[in-house]
Formats: sequence, C-alpha cells, structure tokens
Amino acid sequence: MDGIKSYVLICGGANCTSAHKDEIVKKMKGKIKEVGLKTEVQVLPKGCFGLCEEGPIFVVYPEGVFYSHVQASDINEIVVEHLLNGRIVDRLLYKGIVGKNIVTSLNDSKIYKKQTRIVLKNCGVINPENIDEYIAYDGYMALGKVLTEMTSEEVVEVIRKSGLRGRGGGGFPTGLKWSFAAKAEGKQKYVLCNADEGDPGAFMDRSVLEGDPHSVIEAMAIAGYAIGGSQGYIYIRAEYPLAIKRLEIAIEQAREYGLLGENIFDSGFNFDVELRLGAGAFICGEETALIASIEGERGMPRNKPPFPAIKGLWGMPTILNNVETYANISQIILKGVDWFRSIGTEKSPGTKVFALGGKISNTGLVEIPIGTKLREIIFDIGGGIPNGKEFKAVQTGGPSGGCITSDHLDVEIDYETLIELGSMMGSGGMIVMDEDNCMVDIARFFLDFTVDESCGKCTPCREGTKRMLEILEKITTGNGEAEDLVKLERLAYVIKDTSLCGLGQTAPNPVLSTLKYYEDEYKAHVFENRCPAGYCHELIQYFVADDCKGCSKCVSVCPVGAISGVIKQQHTIDDDKCIKCGECLEICPFDIIIKK
Repeated sequence: MDGIKSYVLICGGANCTSAHKDEIVKKMKGKIKEVGLKTEVQVLPKGCFGLCEEGPIFVVYPEGVFYSHVQASDINEIVVEHLLNGRIVDRLLYKGIVGKNIVTSLNDSKIYKKQTRIVLKNCGVINPENIDEYIAYDGYMALGKVLTEMTSEEVVEVIRKSGLRGRGGGGFPTGLKWSFAAKAEGKQKYVLCNADEGDPGAFMDRSVLEGDPHSVIEAMAIAGYAIGGSQGYIYIRAEYPLAIKRLEIAIEQAREYGLLGENIFDSGFNFDVELRLGAGAFICGEETALIASIEGERGMPRNKPPFPAIKGLWGMPTILNNVETYANISQIILKGVDWFRSIGTEKSPGTKVFALGGKISNTGLVEIPIGTKLREIIFDIGGGIPNGKEFKAVQTGGPSGGCITSDHLDVEIDYETLIELGSMMGSGGMIVMDEDNCMVDIARFFLDFTVDESCGKCTPCREGTKRMLEILEKITTGNGEAEDLVKLERLAYVIKDTSLCGLGQTAPNPVLSTLKYYEDEYKAHVFENRCPAGYCHELIQYFVADDCKGCSKCVSVCPVGAISGVIKQQHTIDDDKCIKCGECLEICPFDIIIKK
C-alpha cells in the first residue's frame, strides 16, 4: 500500500483475543493517529501464531521485531519509541528467537525449528478476513487446477496415492473414503466438514478456521468435484464465535469472487458451502451423530453399515473429514504426491497438529512430521516441564485416548504406535502432566467428562461409564476396596467391546492405560489410603515436623482451628478437624509443614 512504512501484525487467535486484544488494538490505532502516523503504519489482524503462552503477540515489519506479552499499558511505548523514533523496545522482545531478536519467519524461533508447517502455513501470516491475501499465497490455485486440468477420478487417485489419513482421530485413508463416495449412486452427494472439536484441551481446528478459513473452503470444493457433490456443510460448535465470523466472511468473499456457487472457473461445476452450528455435544464428533444433527435430529450415532460414503446425509452419499484433513488437500494437489510422502512415515505421510497444553513451558499449537519422537515434542518444542518438576505422563486423544509415560519418550508418534501404547492420535490434544498429577484422578476426570457427554443411546456407554466413574470416585476419596480394581478393569473391557460407536468403545482408554502404567498409584489409594502425588483431597494429611519453631503463623491462618500449640514449642495438627486447605503450608516461613 502506497505510503505505508510499517506493518504491525497482531495475533488474532482466540487466546490472544481473550487477553484484551481488541482493547490493545483500539488503543494502538488511537495512539498511531495521535502521533501522526496513520498514513504510514497499518495494523493488521492475523490468525493464531501458535505461541499461545506468549500472547498477546505483535510482529512489526519491515524490521521483523517480535513482541510478546504485550499489554495495553505497553502501547504508548511501542508506538512512540519504535514506530515513531525507530528504537526497539527491548524489554518486550520475544526471547525464543535463535541467536537474534529479529524474526523474518516463525521458523527462526526455537519452538518452530523442528516443526513443518503445512496445515498452519498461513496462520499468523495472512489476514484471515481478506481473500486477496489468501490468493496471494497460492489460494484457490489448486481448485483452479483440478477444475481445468484434472478429471474427478484423477483427483481421487492423487489423494489416495498421497496416503493422507483422516486427522480427526481414526486415521482412515482419505482417498479411499472419497473413492467410495465417488462410486456410490445418488441424485445428490454431500461434503461435510467436522469442526465440532470437543476434546478437552484441543483447539487445533478452531485455530485453522480462525487463521486460514479459505483453505478449508477450497478443499471442500475440491472434494465436491472429486465425488460429484455440489453442496457442503461445515458443522461447527456455536462456542467458536470468532471462527464462525471468519468463516461467514470467507464464504461470502468466495461467492463474490465466483469461487463458490455456479459454474466455478467456467467449468460447469457448481458447489456451495453453508454453516451448521452445533450445541457443543461431544458425541457429535462421531460421524453419524453429526449427520443426524445436521438433519435436525438429536445427535446420536447410527448403526454401521451402511457407512456415510454410501448412505449418509439425508440418505445420500456423503464424505466427512475434519478441518485439519481438508487443510492438507490444496497443497497435495499443488505440490504433488511425492512431496507429501517425503514428510512423515511410510504408513502415515504428512504432519500432525497438536494442541500442546498442561504442565509445559510452551503451550500452543505445534505441527510436526508424523513419526517425530515424543521427547522432541515435549522438551525441544515444548520447552520441558516448568518449575523444575519431573515429566510424568502425556495424554493424547483426549477422553478417547490414554496416558503415555516417561518410559515412552523416545517412541515415534504415529497412529499405530499410540494404539499399541493404549492411547490414540485423536484430533490432536496433548496434555502434559508432571509429578504433582494423580493418575487415578486423571482417569476420573476424563470419565466424568465422558459420562456427561454420553448420548445415552446404548447401555454399555450410558450405564457402564457411570459405574466406572463411581468406582474411581470411591477410590480417590479413600473408600476403595481390592475388588474395585478388578471390577474397574473388567467393566472397562465390556464397555470397549460392546458399545455402539467409537466414542463409547474408546471411553475406557484413560482408565485402562493408567491401570497398566500406574497400577502402583491405584494400589496406594486402595491399600494404603494414600495418594502418592498428594493431590486427592480426602487422602492428604498435613503434619508438623519435629523442628517446628512455634511461630504460630499457621495457627493464625487455619480457618477451622485444627492447629494448636504454645509459642516457641512444636505445634500439632488435628487431622479430624483439618479441611486440607493448605493455608498452613503456604504461610510457614520455615517449611516444616509436611504434606503427605
């Protein structure tokens, strides 16, 4: 743009947005106008940079200066010092750049050195509300190529040969699914996108839709051409207002440019996309439940076969892929099968996006080649465990997954390996735990989620998960019995073998994996009435060590009068009165309160 000397790129991901980003942007634009730089500086919203721990994030070009943890109180200094006077504000510089403070690419940062950005390549780079910027980065070229140079059969064959597997959890070959729908008979065929991301701690699909919505729209149009479908639906949860807004903008822009609608690229091909909002039901991540919801029915799974590719939405052939799967399509078409298969593993080419969270230094989105070792993700990309704590486990696959231990840090992350370990890839949530996490309580947490989200259609899931949760609650409150461990494992396998859908069949995974790898913790709860991690409230005890100085500070803060003693003499804690609030532990200046 003529006259513009500086561009301020601001992360527009949900995390940064929730951290008063709008207030910060408004203040920055006001200050820029106040100092007379309105015609020289342009403030541009971008998608998620993936560095969620560092937000709110600003990158100032042409210098490429990367500012992190920017607050409203910092704006005057950035505008006056940097934009007006050309002096970098050192105290706000992001500290993760390798060997320098200037970033010309996210690949310069420590976090991205071992990443390969395919799905996230435009996130944080383009303005997601401007179709021209997407087009400038080869957007809609793949759609143009397939409509003007390829037959629908050739498109299906390219996706099949690429080896792309569904990134929503099961890892089913995408090209094979498309081929089934392409061959199926039907007066109408449908292309569905699952954006109903429901796993606790997962935000991969949301971030792609917020940062690069056109990549999904373009891929859905390509899929429509490949199978002979003319209508697409994006099923997205209503709790994603920013993603919905940007999708609505992107769909309207694509229609205005003739990239959706009738006779796209003068090819005679018609395709359009509509949004359908979900109410946040976890079960609607299952394909047949999602289809039922779009049809206006209660979101509950249906028996298979027939599979959706043969008989799906309104009884017509339907393909359903998730956001991340679609985000790979255009680049496979443009760059070719050999390029895609050069990344990842033989059985699972390409990359996988993970939402890295929990007890980890660098929370955020990471995109790594499939086959990357878990140790590299946790320690090289994630920065390790904060506060000097020890790594204990990582949960992949959310409520449908399992816990991976420190013994498996050097395994290569792929679909088959995770299943062998009792977990699964899932949509890409990766929750890291340290020594303070109780693995029995972790299993209880995920079962509590599953019980709430069960659709109730089949008895094993509806009743079985509830009984498992009751056993876990019994154990974590110190009332467990030896036979409970036997019942828990037996019930888990019954549910796994007899539930109607994949969500019910995988619901026991968190329990089975923690029973397998952390049996000693379960036994400590049951036989010793003790939580080794010191987490389960009812099993915690507080003691005063023999070298107590008798300062009585603990007495002053105890809300129930459970601590007694004379000044300058050892104090005691009455366990019957103690409510385990931990106030005494926090205030003791000599660290002689012991928590067990």
